[in-house]
Amino acid sequence: MANIEEVPGVFGGVKTEDVGVVNGNNENVSNVANVGANLPAKVGFWNKLKSVLFYPIKVELTPYQQKIEDEINDFLYQEVTWTKVKDFLFQEVTFGKKKENL
Repeated sequence: MANIEEVPGVFGGVKTEDVGVVNGNNENVSNVANVGANLPAKVGFWNKLKSVLFYPIKVELTPYQQKIEDEINDFLYQEVTWTKVKDFLFQEVTFGKKKENL
C-alpha cells in the first residue's frame, strides 16, 4: 500500500512500501528491479525507419505558393450538389471547329 506522507524527491510525495516481500524474503523485489534489463539494447531497423519517415517537417510557403495552395483547397473542398453534377454531365460537347451557316 502507499502511505501519503511528505517524501522529498518523489513526485506527488507518496511513499510506497515493498510490495514484493513474500514471507520476509525479497524474492519478487529483485524481479521488479530488473524490468529495465529486458528492454532492447540497440535501436532496430524499423525504429530508425520510423524516425526518418515521420520526422516533423516545417514548410514555409511564399505568398504565391500560399495563393495556389488556397485555390487548390477551395477547389477540393467546394460544395458538390446534384445540379452541378447534372450540368457537368449533360453539357454540350463539340468536336473540332464549329461550321458556320452561309
